[in-house]
Amino acid sequence: MALACAPTASDQRPVVALVMKSLANEFFQTMEQGARTHQASHGRDYRLVTNGIKDELDVARQIDLVEQMLAQRVGALVIAPADSKALVPVVIKAQQAGVVVVNIDNRLDADVLRARGAQVPFVGPDNRKGAAAVGALLASRLKTGDAVAILEGAPNAFNGIQRKLGFEDAMTKAGMRIVSSQTANWETSQASQVAAAMLTAHPDLAALLCANDSMALGAVSAVRAAGRDAAVRVVGFDNISAVRPLLDSGRMLATADQHGDQLAVYGIEHALEILRTRATPADRETPVDLVTK
Repeated sequence: MALACAPTASDQRPVVALVMKSLANEFFQTMEQGARTHQASHGRDYRLVTNGIKDELDVARQIDLVEQMLAQRVGALVIAPADSKALVPVVIKAQQAGVVVVNIDNRLDADVLRARGAQVPFVGPDNRKGAAAVGALLASRLKTGDAVAILEGAPNAFNGIQRKLGFEDAMTKAGMRIVSSQTANWETSQASQVAAAMLTAHPDLAALLCANDSMALGAVSAVRAAGRDAAVRVVGFDNISAVRPLLDSGRMLATADQHGDQLAVYGIEHALEILRTRATPADRETPVDLVTK
């Protein structure tokens, strides 16, 4: 739901629109709260509109939300795209309308942007590096040759692809066997089903590497239902609050914190700087940290 509208003649503060992925995912709830907190302490600088979709895969709805923001004549759009390719046309439309666009969380596809002659600054972490760190910690608790499986994010999400690559980097370097790698589309329920099938197909499975913590929750559930808590390690990515008890109890080994509460803030601050200075937009890498018990 929008929190603000286009500026009136008496209110010249720029309106920044934050368009996220699924607000059913705790990570994006945290992101939204971080943005609201920032705006509350910078009320003289800008007004904020926040929106998100209900389902990670509802790309059409996210495109509609961006169109709505354009109709409201916002000054800046900070977007975490649900699909790295499908959101490119509407993002370019926003730029052509004079809107400052900053891409956060999930990078827009560079080849598609290049083919359209467009550039959009990306503000976010190196997902491959973060996932590799998680994978390396996991590998230190396994034996060379152990069987592992990966629960991937949405197929057209750049951050999901990069996290898969990071997991693969770490597993290959450590000499593990990747026996399965399948998407669960970022969703807990899908992850539970996919992980259960993996556990059945691979009785020797030693670990599940999950491209986000929502899927890690599903993986942990499947491992417990199979009675294999002691045998199968689970790792994730995002450090949402729901996994912290699992880390403390040992049911999850590790996750990566990309500081969701600050990720939108980084993007908003970058957009405001561009609005203020008309500086050439540039990418900015943000922190990602390994989190264990």
